[in-house]
Amino acid sequence: MLRIILGVIAGFIGWVIVWVGVEKILIAVLPEWYGAPQLAFQAAVENGADASGFTAETKLLLSHLVIGSIVSMIAGYLAALIAGENKRAPLILGFVLLALGLLKVVMSWPYVPMWYHIIFTAILLPMAIIGGKLITTNS
Repeated sequence: MLRIILGVIAGFIGWVIVWVGVEKILIAVLPEWYGAPQLAFQAAVENGADASGFTAETKLLLSHLVIGSIVSMIAGYLAALIAGENKRAPLILGFVLLALGLLKVVMSWPYVPMWYHIIFTAILLPMAIIGGKLITTNS
């Protein structure tokens, strides 16, 4: 049980580190394509009502969906690897990521279209489970 808890914690920390790392790299490498829209999105979320004219760019939203899918799979893989089993740890991690996704929905609700909210939150749990299934265990 302890290994499952450690796997979930490590998977979550890994998800955050990889997500932030990918964003920092994309902002630095592709400042106009990714950096400017991402920074405008962050400013809109942080400033709330002051950013009433902000509209999220579709390319940014689609890139977040791809990044979210890949990072969730990596996190599920890491959780299963550390837990030594590929069922419960990725599943629990998926629910933790789902809770994080719902928090992101609440924070970005007025700035992002409904289709993005639905797809982003819907991919977190299954991608974590799929990532966990990439590990073959004896469990």
